[in-house]
Amino acid sequence: MGSLSFEKDFEPSVVTPRGLIANGDFGEMKRLKVATATTPRKNLNITVTEPGSRNDGPSLDCILMNYIDTLSQRINYHIGYPVNICYEHYASLAPLLQFHLNNCGDPFLQNTVDFHSKDFEVAVLNWFADLWEIEKDQYWGYVTNGGTEGNLHGILVGRELLPTGILYASKDSHYSVAKAAMMYRMNFEMVNTSVHGEMDYSDLKAKLLQNKGKPAIINVTIGTTFKGAVDDLDIILQTLKDCGYTHDQFYIHCDAALNGLIIPFIKNQMISFKKPIGSVTISGHKFLGCPMPCGIQITRKSYINNLSRKVEYIASVDATISGSRNGLAPIFLWYSLSAKGQIGLQKDVKRCLDNAKYLKDRLQQAGISVMLNELSIIVVLERPRDHEFVRRWQLSCVRDMAHVIVMPGITREILDNFVNDLLQQRKKWYKDGNVTPPCVAEDIGAQNCACSYHKIDFIIP
Repeated sequence: MGSLSFEKDFEPSVVTPRGLIANGDFGEMKRLKVATATTPRKNLNITVTEPGSRNDGPSLDCILMNYIDTLSQRINYHIGYPVNICYEHYASLAPLLQFHLNNCGDPFLQNTVDFHSKDFEVAVLNWFADLWEIEKDQYWGYVTNGGTEGNLHGILVGRELLPTGILYASKDSHYSVAKAAMMYRMNFEMVNTSVHGEMDYSDLKAKLLQNKGKPAIINVTIGTTFKGAVDDLDIILQTLKDCGYTHDQFYIHCDAALNGLIIPFIKNQMISFKKPIGSVTISGHKFLGCPMPCGIQITRKSYINNLSRKVEYIASVDATISGSRNGLAPIFLWYSLSAKGQIGLQKDVKRCLDNAKYLKDRLQQAGISVMLNELSIIVVLERPRDHEFVRRWQLSCVRDMAHVIVMPGITREILDNFVNDLLQQRKKWYKDGNVTPPCVAEDIGAQNCACSYHKIDFIIP
């Protein structure tokens, strides 16, 4: 994909963070060799102290080494949240930390200072423009501070284009969508979802017809936060057409925070600006991986004039949410995309999908309620009874559900350790029969529930 695809075959491995070296000599960094801790990290009770007052306490480097050691011990238990901690290039890029890089303003316009990385940022944006099928002279975008900022920006573009528009989003959409409605004082319609987490298109149609005459701003979730369900963009577009909405009466923002780098390598053209969509956002620190939270937001160039404001102080125009922006993030994203290329990303996608199915099958064979949506790497299971177990494996839980997100750094060894630990603990939780596993039929479907009531129908393929 253009200048960012290298021939190098990039095979990531789980990272062991490097230690701190006096005087910042990153070239002499050594790997830490630490034991794996099964208990959650405790608060380190850090305080800010004046120079010269630490005579009886640990040095700054010792405090940081202790912190790094703590994090290093917990890497293989990080399975509940969508963060790819699998990157080896931090040492190569560490010298950049000596510079303050601020990509303030429009990424396509130069600043009056040289300490920025806008050239790297535009390279990254061009890569995603190719991926999502929009010509370079037809799009505008920037590297954000994360998926929430991308959603806030995309929905704001829609609001500025359609000031009286109503925002529609499924009840399984990311919480930042409701936050945008609150911040922008928008009328908000929450659309029901199926048991799998996908938007209920009949409910969307009913609400569109009920509000006929007012423009529609629709958040399409390409991979819901908890269940990994994908709203069908084509069905939504057809529903708008069936309800009599013309292209100038609706705006579509695609929240593809996690799946934006998964879907294109499974179903080509599902996310495409060849369709009448307004914007797409992803999180850069999720599937691709980056030490700091970041994201990519892309919209149509013809739409951005409604937001752009000339700022004389920075000798630029600005249409971003945040103004000052992290100049390191675009370089990390550029480096990862260049090192992996499309071939490396395809390998990551296939491995994660295969491992997610492996975990789902292991849980199902053990008689544990479990669900895995198509196109998803999120395995939803019954909530473990013990909070200590949930905290040990850093799981995210909602109602009687928990989930494991099978990211590129999650190996089958880690998954086996998780399943074995879960099975061992379940013997303790449910040994006397007084307490039984929860029924999650309403959350993941009766066909996926293995509770005492539904397990008679729980057929292992």
